[in-house]
Amino acid sequence: MKNKIIVAFIGLMGLFFFNSCEDYLDVNFDPSNPQSAEGFAILPPMLGQMARGVSFDTRFVAQYTQNWAQVGTNNVWDQHGYVPANDGGGEMWRSHYWTLGKNVDVIIEQATAKEQWDYVGVAKAVRAWSWQNLTDEHGEVILKQAWEPNRYVFDFDSQQDVYAEVDRLANEALTELNRTDGNSSVASLGRGDLVYKGDRNKWIKFTYSVLAHNAHRLTNKSNYNPAKVIEYCDKSLASNDDNFNVPHAGTNSLDGNFFGPLRGNLNNFRPTVFFLNFLNGTVFNGVTDPRLPLMLTASADGVFRGVIPTKGDPTTSNTDPKRMPFLWGANPSATVSTLPGKYFFTNNAVHPLVTYSEIQFIKAEAAFIKGDKTLAYDAFKKGIIAHMDLAKVAAAARDAHMASAAVPQTADALKLSDIMLQKYIACWVIGALETWVDMRRYNYSSDVYLGFTAPPALYIDNGGKLAYRFRPRFNSEYVWNRESLNTIGGNDPDYHTKPVWFSQK
Repeated sequence: MKNKIIVAFIGLMGLFFFNSCEDYLDVNFDPSNPQSAEGFAILPPMLGQMARGVSFDTRFVAQYTQNWAQVGTNNVWDQHGYVPANDGGGEMWRSHYWTLGKNVDVIIEQATAKEQWDYVGVAKAVRAWSWQNLTDEHGEVILKQAWEPNRYVFDFDSQQDVYAEVDRLANEALTELNRTDGNSSVASLGRGDLVYKGDRNKWIKFTYSVLAHNAHRLTNKSNYNPAKVIEYCDKSLASNDDNFNVPHAGTNSLDGNFFGPLRGNLNNFRPTVFFLNFLNGTVFNGVTDPRLPLMLTASADGVFRGVIPTKGDPTTSNTDPKRMPFLWGANPSATVSTLPGKYFFTNNAVHPLVTYSEIQFIKAEAAFIKGDKTLAYDAFKKGIIAHMDLAKVAAAARDAHMASAAVPQTADALKLSDIMLQKYIACWVIGALETWVDMRRYNYSSDVYLGFTAPPALYIDNGGKLAYRFRPRFNSEYVWNRESLNTIGGNDPDYHTKPVWFSQK
């Protein structure tokens, strides 16, 4: 991490004329305009940066999880590798330390002075969420010395320490958000809150979602507490109305959804066979999921197809009826910028950073581990229904599918793989990092993720191992902080395959 210092130079002539020009200099202070940005002005771009960090890195996370793969062959990310001397997979790092970074502290300091406890709580909740996402991508990160001035070498801290910080910040956020004194109000918070429009109750639910994720990551640890996870889930998002949706105007490439056609970021991605098989009946007892045509698009011959990572689309001609279409729902010969898109791949689609369905699947897994299959089954069904509603499945088709052989019809019939595969569907792309956390918790087990196989060709530096972390951002750590990387093995060519703390027993 490079410490950026701005040095102001005052010339001798300026000093000489200072006293005589004091009245003149006063005209540079305009009481009608703020001299520093306030919370309501800082919060909107911060919310945008939350989505930016996640969406940029999702391109590569989703390749590791086999949500999608490249249309061409032997892509290094499809191989569970990385591009050396490149910032790919480093956007969340950039967002956390820079674009969110000290802006969080500015909001906390200014809002504290004004007793705007809602803004203080929101800022702390955002930072807790950001720490969680950052460490879930990278493992060891810079915690204790982050944003420390006059420092050029920064030490890395353990993931366990970062998890404790997430818990601390989230609980502090809840304390602030629940305060009834001071100058908190829906109108004030709503000026900057593009997600929940100033509704503190929804921010409280979001904060509990951070705690639920944090506590549920610990399934491999002796102190894992499923009852506490369930408690957090019950206090978290209660319906799709509580989803943390970052909005997009979608009028041009600047204000459009990262996954929309105007941005053109998904030209070379195609869904994998692994994911397709969850929807086309291959895995779930021959029953086609009604979400299939809403999430994916068939080739011109009417057949839904997927790619095998590193193998690409074997059909190279856009006139071939077997050619795989864009994720936006059109043949690759189409003019991308004019396409309407589909699912969450439209220009004005929201980016849901946390969803009710995701929380229900966390609850279902926690209850399953606890041994309460009745509770697990109830949350499991709610998770499926919530995502079907999100995907705009017609009620009749939804209900028919819930009564089909694709879904266990009793609590006793419920298996762990049922929960995790339905969660995989619900989190496809929009929750790719959550899926990657899950797959690493279960060490990419094909008993849990039915049909999962490693890419036919793994990256040359992997030593036959799958990826368990992103490497730290190149243009900060490998350029400016390389010495500290040695302490965590970050300069090793296979560092990205080193298991993260939460994945270890």
